[in-house]
Amino acid sequence: MGSSTEISPTQKTFAGLCGRNLGLLVSTIATTGFLLFGYDQGVMSGIISADPFNNYFPETKNDSVYQGFVTAIYEIGCLLGAMFILWFGDSTGRRRAMILGGVIMILGVIIQVTAVKGHAATAQFIIGRTITGVGNGINTSTIPTYQAECSRTTNRGLLICIEGGVIAFGTMIAYWIDYGASYGPDDLTWRFPIAFQIFFGIILIVGSYYLPESPRWLLSKDRHEEGLDVIAALNGLEHNDPQVQLEKQIIMDSIMASGQVGTKTPFSALFTGGKTQHFRRMMLGASSQFFQQLGGCNAVIYYFPTLFQESIGTTHNLALLLGGVNMIIYAISSTVSWFIIERAGRRKLFFVGTIGQCLSMVLVFACLIPQNGEGPSAKGAGVGLFTYMIFFGATWLPLPWLYPAEINPLRTRARANAVSTCSNWLFNFTIVMVTPVMISSISWGTYLFFAAVNACFIPVIYWFYPETRRRSLEEIDIIFAKGYCENISYVKASYDLPFLSDREVEQMARHYGFETRDEESRSISENDGEKDGPRERRISGNANIPHNGEQGGFRND
Repeated sequence: MGSSTEISPTQKTFAGLCGRNLGLLVSTIATTGFLLFGYDQGVMSGIISADPFNNYFPETKNDSVYQGFVTAIYEIGCLLGAMFILWFGDSTGRRRAMILGGVIMILGVIIQVTAVKGHAATAQFIIGRTITGVGNGINTSTIPTYQAECSRTTNRGLLICIEGGVIAFGTMIAYWIDYGASYGPDDLTWRFPIAFQIFFGIILIVGSYYLPESPRWLLSKDRHEEGLDVIAALNGLEHNDPQVQLEKQIIMDSIMASGQVGTKTPFSALFTGGKTQHFRRMMLGASSQFFQQLGGCNAVIYYFPTLFQESIGTTHNLALLLGGVNMIIYAISSTVSWFIIERAGRRKLFFVGTIGQCLSMVLVFACLIPQNGEGPSAKGAGVGLFTYMIFFGATWLPLPWLYPAEINPLRTRARANAVSTCSNWLFNFTIVMVTPVMISSISWGTYLFFAAVNACFIPVIYWFYPETRRRSLEEIDIIFAKGYCENISYVKASYDLPFLSDREVEQMARHYGFETRDEESRSISENDGEKDGPRERRISGNANIPHNGEQGGFRND
């Protein structure tokens, strides 16, 4: 754990902070990780088609496929980083993973900016960009989970939406640094924007060193004293305070309900059903990340200047300037969710964003049809790209980072969130690779494709996405148990279940068969003399759930 200083025998601080101030530090460092993500996502957009870069790396000159490969190979690195968390995230822990991700990103940046022309410079640049992607994949798979596990129910959605929104601010900073550097010497045009990432990486590494580990991860590893210290520090209370003890008990109930404590989560756990619905919840989170990419966001973010140059016919300088203006609008729109996420809820924002993105793409392709996009109507396509970024920034930018982090249970959260991030980077790579080819081959048909895809999201969200606003992570477990036990839609269960206090969460956990180890032992002892039939659990409808083959009271079917 990070450096800590004792205030009293029963309370600790981290970086000299506790309570609200400690929560603010956690959010600041987590947000810096996503600011770095956004910066790295946008930095290549103003560089990849610039003459100084193309002259230094001649393989990229006038070759849209190679440009797409150099840009998109970063996503392959991100995919590898997410796979690392999928395999080793549970054993590494949240805090150490964030430090590791920052170190790897800085190493990749150094490899990129030290490329020497004539000495396999392009190959070195590609390797460095891939390594940077590995670090970012580790961070994006870890940070939302860490933030969710360290946040209070009332502000979890806000804090993770701020993280997601800050991606837009990072991208905006990258665009304007690209634009400013384009007026400098040739080397400055591309070396400085790429090297600037190190600034954010250092903040992430140093800040993470002083942060506490996730209390839920500590408790899942049987490190109870440390977990209790972190819960107390995050709440600004003594660790023997009743509220701290209750929060620990609720977390332990959830851990015991979803599987064994202190052991590594097997991959098979991701594919189980029953009351935990591990597989369904993993697919919900992964689908949100998949939809984000398939909706066309990175086709616009990465290639905004290229889209304006080739589809609308502007100069390179004007395209860069419009890209910077678009990023300002994008960053401002990303703050919208900060104010309404806990009032409007996740489902409404998903719907609004999907419909807005669909109509924006309709506007783009409709305006590019006359005269093959070379007439006055092409300016309307520019408007469509701007409105797309407004809707995306306000909804689909932050939500897919929030939803998997909160929808998955503690036992599978690290691995399921990594699966979600893997789906993001896999389809990110695909979209970034095919977009230049689609634009050159089918022109306005590219935007028709994205419009149709966005329209397909609506029924999936309506039928399958439960509402999670104002719910604690443990309440979300109860939503799925309720849907399973009462044989109702999980969306309906999310609306039918009233908002619960911590004490009511504990009672409902027992109602649906969530038992701690001590309680389960007592229950088995009481039934020791019974030889006929399985032990009954008190659940909705008085259904009998067999104990044999269960883990923590949950069936695996």
